[in-house]
Amino acid sequence: MSNILCVYHSRTGKTRQAMTAIAEELDAELVELTDGLDRQGKLKVVPACFDAVRKSTRPLEPFRTARPITEYDLVIIGTPIWAGRCSPVIREFLKKYGSDLRWSAYVLTRSSHQRYEEVCRQMDQYTAAPHLQWVSLQVGEAGEAFWRAEFIRQLRGIVYAG
Repeated sequence: MSNILCVYHSRTGKTRQAMTAIAEELDAELVELTDGLDRQGKLKVVPACFDAVRKSTRPLEPFRTARPITEYDLVIIGTPIWAGRCSPVIREFLKKYGSDLRWSAYVLTRSSHQRYEEVCRQMDQYTAAPHLQWVSLQVGEAGEAFWRAEFIRQLRGIVYAG
């Protein structure tokens, strides 16, 4: 296993799908994050978006990693885009651990055609250093596999060159 950690939150399973593929390609550890709220189903999307807009968070449910967060060379963070923001679960992870990350990269999953580059800047507010790389994916849509592969290629070039 590489010294890469992939963490993500997924309401519909699309972010899980993207992050699983990325973790497999990079031989990375994969961890799903949750705050214990049931956000499944169509009726739960509205409160989820309100939480994202208000930047409200709740404590994360306990999760395990093979080593302390500070010991990973790279942490790849996967989040769905809700109302133009990262999910509250990922915001809470960044608030708690962002300053401990050596290097980070972002995987944004979305349902619209907008790429949401500004979400990266929002997430960088919680990290010690700006992200190294990012990708915005429409899971299941044309081009997803290409952009995911390009993201992985670029990360390999950065991580294994240093």
